[in-house]
Amino acid sequence: MANLIPVMKTVGVNRMVPTISIPYPLGDPATSKEEQHKLRKHRVGVALDALSTAIEEPTLFEVKI
Repeated sequence: MANLIPVMKTVGVNRMVPTISIPYPLGDPATSKEEQHKLRKHRVGVALDALSTAIEEPTLFEVKI
C-alpha cells in the first residue's frame, strides 16, 4: 500500500494498492471519523484481497469508493 504508484512499479512491487495521500495514507482528516473508518476499512480490505489473489505479473488493485 502506497500512493506513489510509479515508484512501486519502478522497484518491482508485485501487488500495488493505492492509498490516499502521503501524510494520511489511509484516511482524510477533512472528513468525519465515521467516513475515515469507512475509507480505512475498505482500503485494508482491498489490500487483504490483493494478498490472497494469485497473480502472474505486477498488478495494480483498484480502490473504488
